[in-house]
Amino acid sequence: MKALKYNKIAFLFLTLAALSSCSHEEQPTESQLDFNQPSKTTLDNWIGDNYLNPYNINVQYKWNQNTVDVSRFLYPPAVNKVQPALEIVKKIWLDSYKTIGGTNFVKIIAPREIVLVGGVNLNSVGTKTLGIAEGGQRVTLFETDYIDKTNRNNIKQFIHTIQHEYIHILNQNKPFDEKSWSVITPVGYTADWYNYTIASSNELGFITSYARSNINEDFAETASMILISSKAEYAAFLAGIKSPTALAALKAKEAIVVKYFKDAFDMDFYALRDEAEKNTNAVINN
Repeated sequence: MKALKYNKIAFLFLTLAALSSCSHEEQPTESQLDFNQPSKTTLDNWIGDNYLNPYNINVQYKWNQNTVDVSRFLYPPAVNKVQPALEIVKKIWLDSYKTIGGTNFVKIIAPREIVLVGGVNLNSVGTKTLGIAEGGQRVTLFETDYIDKTNRNNIKQFIHTIQHEYIHILNQNKPFDEKSWSVITPVGYTADWYNYTIASSNELGFITSYARSNINEDFAETASMILISSKAEYAAFLAGIKSPTALAALKAKEAIVVKYFKDAFDMDFYALRDEAEKNTNAVINN
């Protein structure tokens, strides 16, 4: 019986040894994961120097399906369009807020990621989405491939996007006076805003037709449209409004925007407007 017991023990030992040997043989001798960091390009280094390091803003220009709507025909920007687009955004948006709001203003309140998309983001109703702000952390800018630094209207439209989306981020940090705003044009808001011309919306007291979608978009549109216009351009716009009621509404909304910037951030909104205009001219004339 003892011999049988010892034989069983010996057999068990040999089996475990064989399994252990197989186990060691099947394990890879080195990791199959690639821990090497991709080499940084000159563009990556420029983004680091101008966005990531000073403002903690990451810029994503390479394709990542997790950051875009894959149900739409979208594609990454042409690489040679990325830096010119970012130079425009930095000069007109970042530098203007830095000068008027202070060095740390955008460092503290900013999207932590900017995603650039090359093409047009078309909607089923025929409109275009120029930009998206997500949770105050990410801003997506479309139509990067179509930027033309020599065309003022083109530059204004592109910068309008980041100015508009940044207003939403500011509002998430410190809300504006929605109660006072809501009584200025209590009617006129509609989900079908795209069916109305800008001129007809102006005569109802809205700075754009998109401003009619809701009061939050109305505030962001009012602030951003003034920021992309010179003092003379905006004065000319107001002078063209025929309805006294609409003109009063537009001026009342402007006053709330100005007060919001002063009360919430101790910032002179008109000085910010003038700085953005100066930097816009610098971009176009460069």
